Amino acid sequence: MKPGTLPEKNDSRALNRLAVKAGLFYIFAQILVRGVTFLTTPILTRLLSMEQYSDIRVYESWLTIAYPIFSLCLWRSVERAKYDTGKDYNAYVSSTQALSFLSIGVIFIICLFFRKPIEAFCDMDDLMFFMGFLYVFSYTAILFFQRREKQMMRYKASTFVTAVTAIPATVLSILLIWAGRRAGLYDRLVSLRVIGYYTPFAIGGLLLTVILFWQGKTLFSRKYWKYGLLFSLPLIPEAISIQIMNQADKIMVRHLTGKDAAAVFALGTTVSFIIWILEDSVWNAWLPWLYEKISRKETEDIEKPWMILMHGFGILSWFLVLLSPEIVAVLGGNEYRDCIYLTAPMLTGTLFRFYSNSYTAVENYHKKTGYVAAATGIAMTLNVILNYAGILAFGYRAAAYTTAFCYFVLMLMQGWMEYRVTGTLIIPIRKTVAVSLAYFALCCASMPLFSLSTAIRYGILAAGVLLAAKFLLPDCLKILKMLKQK
Repeated sequence: MKPGTLPEKNDSRALNRLAVKAGLFYIFAQILVRGVTFLTTPILTRLLSMEQYSDIRVYESWLTIAYPIFSLCLWRSVERAKYDTGKDYNAYVSSTQALSFLSIGVIFIICLFFRKPIEAFCDMDDLMFFMGFLYVFSYTAILFFQRREKQMMRYKASTFVTAVTAIPATVLSILLIWAGRRAGLYDRLVSLRVIGYYTPFAIGGLLLTVILFWQGKTLFSRKYWKYGLLFSLPLIPEAISIQIMNQADKIMVRHLTGKDAAAVFALGTTVSFIIWILEDSVWNAWLPWLYEKISRKETEDIEKPWMILMHGFGILSWFLVLLSPEIVAVLGGNEYRDCIYLTAPMLTGTLFRFYSNSYTAVENYHKKTGYVAAATGIAMTLNVILNYAGILAFGYRAAAYTTAFCYFVLMLMQGWMEYRVTGTLIIPIRKTVAVSLAYFALCCASMPLFSLSTAIRYGILAAGVLLAAKFLLPDCLKILKMLKQK
């Protein structure tokens, strides 16, 4: 097998071995790289005021909403396009990247005419506005590159790119904030964070733009632009919806209850980011293998390892709930202690989103992206309504529960949509629902333990670790042995 190519269709074991090798490397590298960003949270919460920390996190929320919309979500077509473009895969990536840049450029020009109202609405200044667009351009290039490499099960270059952008960005931003405090520039710390964090991404994105255009040698292709738009345009509402579900709760808490509450809520999302790092890394390693299995009509191999992943992440989420007091103390300190009562719904909400990926991936493979968008749009609308009503009636904690509930609803709808598309379900929805409700109940029922002694919580945690090792570890080892056998 030549480097950079996948095994022949009848060589299932070679595909499994490649998937394991590349996937494990990707997971380890992503955890290492993203962990650096996560570990800076305790530094940020202590160098910045709660209001400034809230400003940074809300700005990140706006950018997370912006980049999939402005880029037309064309990078999401890259995985599926591999099966339809063949040897012209690089040309496809290059041309659709050009179309994304054209879209971002047009939106930037339009926004220039309304810059002041936009800045006022989003709580931005001029630096945030222009740096935001520069980041959207650069991060779009990074996404195109990473998705191409991931689908080809080549993870070294992708991980290198992540490392040389995320790590310098994190370190530089911390150094600039520290230097700003030393110089007495307390009112400029947010600006220093923006400059330090987003500049390395801008440089990395520019270099990748040149690389992708040089490799693909195509800026315009009517065929590929049409393909990308037909696949990705229906995903724009889905992207908007999922990002609103991810970010709207922080923004709504900020506007309805104040910046301090928004800071506590933002720290809660940071705790859930622990499990999200692992889930996203595993999913991105899993997806190329899943698509190959579907294309080869070997879907019977999928359910067992996926169920083990579901239980594995469910148990890990519960462990994090039990450790919430210690995690919050390290990340934020006493000012953020109320965050411990957000972790159970936030962690299980992230878990529900991970579970729903098994259904949306099948819909995307069959190019039924409109189904994905419809389900996500409904869940997003429900989430905004419930967030607003819940925050006003019960306070900002309610937003964590309403968002978790909406992710559960989304999971149900995506399962139903997959059944409509294919007439069957690779992962039975009844099993997914049972696992989801079990871990939600377990995590929420564990919160009263926060008022008991640490020894009791640690004893329960130790018992859980032993049980997990007894029941899950043998299956994990069997699957690894099966995948690696020659």
